[in-house]
Amino acid sequence: MLKAAFAALGLSLAAFAPVVPTAALAKTPVVVELFTSQGCSSCVDVGDMVEDLGKKPNVLPLTFSVDYWDYLGWADTFAKPEFAERQREYLKRLAVRGGGVTPQAVVDGRLQVAAAKTEQVEDLVKQARKAPHDPPDMELSASRVVIGSGRAGRGGADVWLVRYDPKEQSVPVKRGDNKGRTLVERNVVRELTRLGGWTGRSKAYRLPKAESEGLKTVIIVQGAHGGRILAVKVG
Repeated sequence: MLKAAFAALGLSLAAFAPVVPTAALAKTPVVVELFTSQGCSSCVDVGDMVEDLGKKPNVLPLTFSVDYWDYLGWADTFAKPEFAERQREYLKRLAVRGGGVTPQAVVDGRLQVAAAKTEQVEDLVKQARKAPHDPPDMELSASRVVIGSGRAGRGGADVWLVRYDPKEQSVPVKRGDNKGRTLVERNVVRELTRLGGWTGRSKAYRLPKAESEGLKTVIIVQGAHGGRILAVKVG
């Protein structure tokens, strides 16, 4: 199926990394998005939560730093407006009242828990694993991703490029509610880019150059406007 897609798009399979045999492929990882802030006193243990979740098989925890707590006196060093906008999409989609909340965990794009604790998130991961998945095939290189045909769902899907830093980050906080603390953060998202829409037909997307070295790449195919995650490819 993907060979035909590559031919139709004028692409060469040789441009991509060797394909891993089907038997060796792992199941689609469960994505856990943790929305947090260095200025949030309830978020000091999020780094430990990410570490614990990252040790579990086929779980990909990602730390999204939001900026709406910056008014408390400390501007989060990793926050970007698009991360807070992503959380707002989830809040609307999942009908969560009360506006922005941290820490918040969103699992599989369809389950959430506010004021998240590791045990609560683990329960949601178990639920997500039980849900049926029929992801499209994906081929990922340094410069592009090709998504095969599949079910996009009603309203289509969005294709997201996520780049995160796998290295542990120690951040000394000098002002605000966490003044004097050094927060340890893990899997911190540094880039979030919508590559385009996906309607279920094979399609190729070019990847922009990474803003800095050492970042890991993840492609997420997700129901439009913060819907369920349909497929994940980790580079």
